[in-house]
Amino acid sequence: MMRYGLTLTSFLERAGKLFPGVEVISSLPDNSVRRSSYSDLYRRARALGASLQQAGLRAGDRVATLMWNHSTHLEAYFGIPAVGGVVHTLNLRLHPDELAFIANHAQDRWLIVDDVLLPIYERFADKVNFERVFVVPLSGSPTPAKHDDYESFLAQGSGTPAYASTDEDAAAAMCYTSGTTGQPKGVAYSHRSLVLHALSISLPDNFAMSRMDTVLPAMSMFHANAWGLPHAAVMNGCKLVFPGPNLQPEALLELLAGERVTLTGGVPTVWLGVIDCLEHDPGRWKLVEGLRIVVAGSAAPESMFRRFDKFGVRVIQPWGMTETTPIATCSTLKPEMAGWPEDRKYEIRAKQGLPSPLVEMRAVADDGIVGIAVDVQDRRHVHVDADGSQLFGNGRGGRIGQLAGMALANEFAGRKNGKALGQARHPTTFLIDRNQQG
Repeated sequence: MMRYGLTLTSFLERAGKLFPGVEVISSLPDNSVRRSSYSDLYRRARALGASLQQAGLRAGDRVATLMWNHSTHLEAYFGIPAVGGVVHTLNLRLHPDELAFIANHAQDRWLIVDDVLLPIYERFADKVNFERVFVVPLSGSPTPAKHDDYESFLAQGSGTPAYASTDEDAAAAMCYTSGTTGQPKGVAYSHRSLVLHALSISLPDNFAMSRMDTVLPAMSMFHANAWGLPHAAVMNGCKLVFPGPNLQPEALLELLAGERVTLTGGVPTVWLGVIDCLEHDPGRWKLVEGLRIVVAGSAAPESMFRRFDKFGVRVIQPWGMTETTPIATCSTLKPEMAGWPEDRKYEIRAKQGLPSPLVEMRAVADDGIVGIAVDVQDRRHVHVDADGSQLFGNGRGGRIGQLAGMALANEFAGRKNGKALGQARHPTTFLIDRNQQG
């Protein structure tokens, strides 16, 4: 079998050659809509790569982005790694001091920034040393003389980059997580990890993505690679719809209905606003039957699943971290659960599910001893000895690892008098507020 490097460049080439006419829709800050295609993505991402090479980009150089979700950000997702650079998305929600620390710590050489986000950049500009700043024109305002116009920068290059070597272990993207103690921590993603992640979340028991889908990433492209949806969508040839900064419930519903979106995702607060609008005016928006919404970032309440089900919309809950690329688990029902009572099925769906393929999990306390456990029926918190000898009333317990402000519990078989009671029949993973542990 011939060895083939797993790189994002293969996704870009695939999209340009096999799906050139697939649409990429961008809702811009002024609420206008820009329509492009994968053919445009292919041409412009390659032009970006060529222009960066002409500007002196070397393998491993970091190129920062400070942008909303739109087609130009997608160009950076693929154009920068294609020539050996590392796309480093800056989280515009962070404090200017944190942004300055992150850019300096990552040693970013250049910045690509939306013109509407220049005020954010200006708050930390005097604390960083970007060699050049490329401004994406969205508002129609002229680019400040001290910066470079992004469109002019693309036009200056040859448009034909020299692709980097097919080293799948080379870094392709970089994010920093603030869900930690002390300063934000950097996470670098290899081409290989991003390709495998895209394949994983596309599987039927995860997000079930295919070229038949229209995908709207309502999670931020500047955080955890938008959960990998842009990469997977381009790999599969999905139509893409980017909401930009327009995450207001009615604005999202207009895009979901108007563009016939079949897969979307974002944090629970976004979707709570959307379901409130749907319930208030149920006949206004005609959503695609079977629309899937991936909800993560914090645990989604069971009531959200029930409320969306009434509109033929299926909520899918995964779990992950910046450090896990990020999707690590996903909750979908097993075949034998089809006949279960609806309340029990909702209970399973509202958990974080099973580890994705190629993901292995364990929970370890700071002292190396698992010292907390959970009764999975009523979430009672009880102590479990280091050898797991605590017996649970239903024969099942949970181990908790403290991660990112929450507790991650994994059901397992209990023990009595040191003897294992057997494997839990339906193990799953769920989050519990660390502050409620007792």
